[in-house]
Amino acid sequence: MRDRVHNKMKTPVLVLNQNFEPLSVTRMRRAVILLWLGKAEIIEAFGWQIHTPSTAFDSPSIIRLQSYIHLRRPAIPLTRKNIMKRDKYTCQYCGKKGITMTCDHVIPKTRGGDDSWENLVCSCTYCNNRKGNRTLKEAEMKLRKIPKRPHYFFLYQNPINIPDERWKSYLFLN
Repeated sequence: MRDRVHNKMKTPVLVLNQNFEPLSVTRMRRAVILLWLGKAEIIEAFGWQIHTPSTAFDSPSIIRLQSYIHLRRPAIPLTRKNIMKRDKYTCQYCGKKGITMTCDHVIPKTRGGDDSWENLVCSCTYCNNRKGNRTLKEAEMKLRKIPKRPHYFFLYQNPINIPDERWKSYLFLN
């Protein structure tokens, strides 16, 4: 019994800034302390309660801080791995997944394209070779979505380990 309660206190909880922007992920224990001190409020709760000798709390899944925290946003490094992660390992031309992927310059470097979030996309080797050193118009190809710099919280996203589906709308995964 005690181990089950102890494990529930390790459950991840999403922490939002006062403006509902994602800040971090903490453990249930820390979230309950923030709630008890009046420094946060519950936005979404799991379906079970946490009991103390004198009271019971809804178990928070998402909490929002009462005061705004000013943070310096970390720069997301422009790496092949991060391009692939941003594009969910899906070819941005044909939509295939689960095959060998490369990074492709939407505007080729020889045509003035640069290494930037807005010019690099995940591509299967077939589409990359088909496009070659041409523009999208010349190759008669289209992008499935326009590439852009991801939100700073992107570095902390791991959709496989999200304990509550309701997190997705706060983590820009919907």
